[in-house]
Amino acid sequence: QVQLVESGGGLVQAGDSLRLSCAASGRTFSSYTMGWFRQTPGKERAFVAAISRDGGRTKYTDSVQGRFTISRDNAKNTVYLQMNTLKLEDTAVYYCATSPGLVVWGDARRYRYWGQGTQVIVSS
Repeated sequence: QVQLVESGGGLVQAGDSLRLSCAASGRTFSSYTMGWFRQTPGKERAFVAAISRDGGRTKYTDSVQGRFTISRDNAKNTVYLQMNTLKLEDTAVYYCATSPGLVVWGDARRYRYWGQGTQVIVSS
């Protein structure tokens, strides 16, 4: 069992930056690939970014490539999502997620454990 708790969301203006954090319980954090997803009303959760167990590999959806950076600190059991140059369309609830043995990183259905989400609102 893994528990995930996101924080860092809020209301910002377009062009601003925000850093989300996701704290994980358990001693096996470094064994898990970690992902970030986001969801807007009426839509399915969409993949944002993911990072390998040792942080050596990352993957991003095209719309955030070059603006967002995923990182992790295994000593702190925490994964981060640094979001720069935020746009109105980045407004969403952001979730971190994980699952043992992940192979396909971009499919929300493959993730077993989810946080409660943190709201990000980007205003003009």
